[in-house]
Amino acid sequence: MSMTELIHFDEHLFHLINQGLQNAFFDWMMPWLRNKLTWVPLYLFLGAFLVINFRRTGLFIILLAGLTVGVSDFSNSQLLKKGIKRVRPCHIYKAPEEMNLLVPCGGGYSFPSSHAANHFALATVLTLLLSPVFRWIGWPLFLWAFAVAFAQVYVGVHYPLDVLCGALVGVAIGLSIGIPGRKYIRTGLARILDQQNFK
Repeated sequence: MSMTELIHFDEHLFHLINQGLQNAFFDWMMPWLRNKLTWVPLYLFLGAFLVINFRRTGLFIILLAGLTVGVSDFSNSQLLKKGIKRVRPCHIYKAPEEMNLLVPCGGGYSFPSSHAANHFALATVLTLLLSPVFRWIGWPLFLWAFAVAFAQVYVGVHYPLDVLCGALVGVAIGLSIGIPGRKYIRTGLARILDQQNFK
């Protein structure tokens, strides 16, 4: 498949999701899912849970999670997007004639999606750090990241390829930070960090 064919397929898939799947429930839910403020209570609860149950190791996990999101956001927003310069679909198609736009289009470029990258990066690093204790944690975390990424396409601000590549970048960043972080937690230094639960 040539690059032109890939882009045409991506555009076709965008319209299939953005218009073909349109319904009243998704119109209400998707903007809510991709809103950063929606998840603030979850972040606060998770942070408090980690500190209360794992003390200094909980703080270490929070630090790694914050570092992961920071690296992901900078890499996508300041490096990849500005280098590739793909225009957002909501700056190309007219709403509501040619697409459904459920949120402000916003500035900046489209590829890759920072929302997708950041959420998949966070899901990856938390899965690596928490799965020794909570083996089931990966499923809800990655389902959450997928839902946020899908919402970016549905509301009209990203193409499917934007969120797919954003997710891959996020997973790569999450692995690069989470794997050494997990090893650090599970070594003898775990005792210094009060991490007897990560044996």
